[in-house]
Amino acid sequence: MSLLKNFVTVGGSTTSSRLLGFVRDMFMAAALGTGPVADAFMVAFRFPNLFRRLFAEGAFSSAFIPLFAGKLEAEGRDAAKEFGSEALSALFAFLIVLTVIALIAMVPLMYVMAPGFVAEPSKFDLAVLLTRISFPYLTLISLLALYSGVLNAEGRFMAAAMAPGLLNVVLVAALAYILFYKLENTAEAGILLSWATLIGGVLQLAVVVVDAWRTGMLLKLRWPRLTAGVRRLTTLAVPGLVAGGVTQINIVIGTMIASFAPGAIAILGYADRLYQLPLGIVGATIAVVMLPDLSRHVRSGRTDLVHHTQNRSLEFAMTLTLPAAIALFVLAKPIVQVLFQRGEFGLDDTIATAHTLMGYAVGLPAFVLIKVLSPGFFAREDTKTPMWFAAIGVAVNIIGSLALFPSLTYVGIAIATSISGWVNAALLAWALHRRGHFQFDDKVKRNMPMVLVAAMAMGLSVFLAAWWAEPYFADQRILFRAVAMGTICGIGLVLFALFCQLTGVVHFGAIVGKLRNRGRR
Repeated sequence: MSLLKNFVTVGGSTTSSRLLGFVRDMFMAAALGTGPVADAFMVAFRFPNLFRRLFAEGAFSSAFIPLFAGKLEAEGRDAAKEFGSEALSALFAFLIVLTVIALIAMVPLMYVMAPGFVAEPSKFDLAVLLTRISFPYLTLISLLALYSGVLNAEGRFMAAAMAPGLLNVVLVAALAYILFYKLENTAEAGILLSWATLIGGVLQLAVVVVDAWRTGMLLKLRWPRLTAGVRRLTTLAVPGLVAGGVTQINIVIGTMIASFAPGAIAILGYADRLYQLPLGIVGATIAVVMLPDLSRHVRSGRTDLVHHTQNRSLEFAMTLTLPAAIALFVLAKPIVQVLFQRGEFGLDDTIATAHTLMGYAVGLPAFVLIKVLSPGFFAREDTKTPMWFAAIGVAVNIIGSLALFPSLTYVGIAIATSISGWVNAALLAWALHRRGHFQFDDKVKRNMPMVLVAAMAMGLSVFLAAWWAEPYFADQRILFRAVAMGTICGIGLVLFALFCQLTGVVHFGAIVGKLRNRGRR
């Protein structure tokens, strides 16, 4: 299967999941707004997701996928399956111990995660309760990440890409129940959402386990042993703990600082969800598809294919990310108005969230570049170099957040996160280029400036269109606001595609033809 078709397969499934996530967030904004229950639930939801992205999707995946793909390439399915079973057993044992410790120590952990909640005992206690309910989601979703790595290494992307959408389906159902029975902004609403998170995790894991069983890659759960493979996995995963999860570490730092301002965590959460749409679709797609392919090419010594994969991934990522970042920046306020402004979410919340989104949008290309550049290290089993660069990025984020929060509050946290992302991406690019592991080909050198020009032209066009449509966004009827936003987004997409086609950056007819030909085989 071609790199492009893999991108389309994973990207399409991820897009469906992220759109469901938007529906979820629209319901959540209406049900919880930016009040204390929203703050408490977002902390509770962020706790297991932090550890999932650090340990499972970050450190574990960056170490596991190259090793598993290498076993599959060199020794066959049986050896790879044996290694996968060893890794599953070790990971499961670690997750059980971590979960038990976290549940027992949740109160002191909350002092670290949200120290500002101490001033509001009821919010602090609710955050502790909700986090204890939802924390076992970590085990479910981490096992999902392992099975996703197994399936991706075999070239099977659909089940793993579709699974995340099930969590959003369950949460939307729970939020609909909350709105129907008028439980808005109550502790009962937070408790129901926390239990819904667990149910969603069970369904997500079931999807990938069934797909692995159908393909003969169902792993065996045994008593954990410190085998040579597990030791190698651990050696690679420890530095990857920082490198693979730098964005999540930055978000946690922002959460800790934001907990001192009422409603700030919820505002950051809503803005985070908006810029996570392109980051999730493009960045996560790149990471999922690129690492297994790159690992195989490095293992086989095909330097030409290594450079080809990296250049096409960069091209694909920036062609989608640059216009998305510019659009999120210039359309921040109307986007938030259309998606969130109703129920418990008022105009002041819209303005605060829009300004925060603008701060995040500046860093969006950097966050995606990190996803593109990091596999160049992970495929060579080098997790230490990205770790040090990520640590520098974290330090920049801490200093920036502390410096900007007193004057800019949540917007300062978003800006500091973006600066941190650009520092990290620049260091990764510099190291890869210096080692000769990433060389820009002529096509990238020609196309990237053209993509930037096309994205800026599109940004100016949608800005003028949004300025003209301002009365429609101020209308209280949601249909008017939605139609106005849909029209402007459609104009932006058409103009950007036209600019790219005219400059020769992308030939859409050729892409469609390739995908059709692949589909007939």
